Amino acid sequence: MAKIAIIKTGGKQYKVKENDSLKIEKLPEEVGKKVKFDTLLIASDDAKEFSVGTPSLGDKVEAEIVEHGKNKKVTVVKYKNKTRYLRTKGHRQQYTKVKISSIK
Repeated sequence: MAKIAIIKTGGKQYKVKENDSLKIEKLPEEVGKKVKFDTLLIASDDAKEFSVGTPSLGDKVEAEIVEHGKNKKVTVVKYKNKTRYLRTKGHRQQYTKVKISSIK
């Protein structure tokens, strides 16, 4: 069984394993760079013993940036009844795709 870690980035928490790839909020680094994430909880190989950080265990998860991009468009609609008011607006959130290389 692989090591499991819970990392926090972009105001969200993600459960990751080694060699996982995931989309997170956009990071300012360029493609190919290595980044380290703040780890909240790490489970060992057998998943019976685990360490809990107070508030974190430090930079124990390393990842490599694979790509930058934009998600699918989300349409936001404002509407007021009986006043002929209708506004639509689209938004595409930027993301960074990372691949987890190691959990220490």
